[in-house]
Amino acid sequence: MKQLVLEDGTVFVGEGFGSDRETIGEVVFNTGMTGYQEVISDPSYCGQLITFTYPLVGNYGINRDDFETVNPSALGVIVKEHCEFPSNFRNEETLDEFLKAKQIPGISGIDTRKLTKIIRQHGTMKAMITTVDRPVTEAIKILEDTKLATDQVKQVSTVKPYVVPGRGQRIVLMDFGMKHGILREFTKRHCHVTVVPYDTTAEEILRLKPDGVMLSNGPGDPKSVPEAIDTIRQLFGTVPIFGICLGHQLIALASGADTSKMKFGHRGINQPVKDLRTGRTYMTSQNHGYAVDLESLQTTKMDLTQVSLNDETVEGLLHKDYPVFSVQYHPESSPGPEDTAHLFDEFLEMITIQQEQKKKEDLSCLSVQI
Repeated sequence: MKQLVLEDGTVFVGEGFGSDRETIGEVVFNTGMTGYQEVISDPSYCGQLITFTYPLVGNYGINRDDFETVNPSALGVIVKEHCEFPSNFRNEETLDEFLKAKQIPGISGIDTRKLTKIIRQHGTMKAMITTVDRPVTEAIKILEDTKLATDQVKQVSTVKPYVVPGRGQRIVLMDFGMKHGILREFTKRHCHVTVVPYDTTAEEILRLKPDGVMLSNGPGDPKSVPEAIDTIRQLFGTVPIFGICLGHQLIALASGADTSKMKFGHRGINQPVKDLRTGRTYMTSQNHGYAVDLESLQTTKMDLTQVSLNDETVEGLLHKDYPVFSVQYHPESSPGPEDTAHLFDEFLEMITIQQEQKKKEDLSCLSVQI
């Protein structure tokens, strides 16, 4: 038997699965009905205990194709029921076996509806998955004394640059906790992608002669990576930039806007977003606990382009002067709807337009010299 202890003193008792180790993290919830493998392997869940609101998890097992990173950085999995005997033609191992191999503890058999309501009412909070042998008062004291890590991006970013070769546009992808789905979208479009660490300088990026720069998703508070904010600010006006999730927040901060922590964030695959330019609404995949402050945009050169229809938070930005845009959600989905995958095409089109403009400027300068 295991217990889940929240820092407010709430206790849930259930059955343990996955790793037997004790863990402490920020407890959050995900509303997706499918895609648990992609969710657990999403680096943006670094340092968190994931509560799945869908009651049955693990029913189609784990397969080799749906990982978003090789080594997941989530700290725990909380479910109503985990399936011990999955049935799917792609299944290769059970959820329990996978979590054991990755040293991730899980707890099942608890009232995840009640837990989700607590998080929605009081906000995300620290929690511990431990054995029932540990006294609750002791667990709460440990939670009170524990400070959650603030270097999540450093934990999940690549240590060294590497290349995914292609014959198309040359993209430098800043890895803040990148999902593999982003690479899949660029390789589909035959791009030559160079993935670089989160603390790569603007000078180092420009030496790679990129046609465009992609800012990936990632975990934690965007203000915890000030070096990335400075790099992005220096890149404005030098090369087209596209940011998603954490990359979106970093673009906002680099532009002079502000961000703040949300009460319980957006985590799921059914988040409706409205494009203010076209009037169209998209269903999106999201995973973030911070958002761009709407009022702070007034003193910047960023235009609001998209908003959440659930709470009217900022979902899209476009720079007034430079080829820079961003979205708060995940256009690569994985899991979730693919309604917004066209944004990768728009980014490449933006790059092509910039290249054509530069050619015209070069020809104009040449004619003047002649």
